[in-house]
Amino acid sequence: MLSSPNFSTGLRLAFRARFAWLASSSLLVLALAAFLAAQFSGRQPATVALDIGLSVVRLLLPLVLVLMTQELLSREFDRRYFLNTLSYPHPRQSLLLGRFIAVAALTLGLLLVLAAALALLVWLIGQGYAQATPAALGSHYLLTIAFIGLDLLLLTAVATLLAVVASTPSFVLIGTFGVMLVARSFGTIIELLTYSTGVVSDAESYRSGVGLLSYLLPDLGALDVRMITLYGKMELLPADWPWLVLSNLTYTAGLLALAVWALQRKRFA
Repeated sequence: MLSSPNFSTGLRLAFRARFAWLASSSLLVLALAAFLAAQFSGRQPATVALDIGLSVVRLLLPLVLVLMTQELLSREFDRRYFLNTLSYPHPRQSLLLGRFIAVAALTLGLLLVLAAALALLVWLIGQGYAQATPAALGSHYLLTIAFIGLDLLLLTAVATLLAVVASTPSFVLIGTFGVMLVARSFGTIIELLTYSTGVVSDAESYRSGVGLLSYLLPDLGALDVRMITLYGKMELLPADWPWLVLSNLTYTAGLLALAVWALQRKRFA
């Protein structure tokens, strides 16, 4: 059973680890990137600012969640704080799930703040130039942010599992970003090899090899549905989006179950 003290302790540790500084820095980087990107587009400044802003969000927030997972879980084991934490009459999974929820809540909360700031900045940029195809900042934008949130939730589960099984906190950073890069890119590579067979000499064998990753990893690249808000066309949403959502939620639950199983059998020296 999840214990609220573990969740509140996780939040306290996160702010002690300068989460507020990370959040404010992320907000500043996002604003600068979106504003400067808009200056390089004379015809569609709002759309370019939104596109670059979403890319910055998808790059910065995984770093934030990894740093928080390192602080809340990896260093718990590395510095032997668990000797005090696990002395309380709470099951081990309570510690793990409490810290996971804390990291997920902080990450998704920061996502909402950055999304609101980006929407405001894009709206202000759009006031200075009337585009032929304005960016859709209504339900299209909210759906795009929701899919990004699902992406981040899964990456938080990956980082949590790695924090339990890894021997060093640095492996959480390397492993999570490695999974992220592969899971976000292999779908695009398969599509490229399918429609552009001249890229490599034996495209079919390459496509079959890369296609094996679809049985091991979720397709996080398909969760990037920014096209529906950049061009205001909901028909650009993948037709199999319910399956994408279900598969990623199932994968997240499976990773958490595996992390709980690993923690239950972890022997502390």
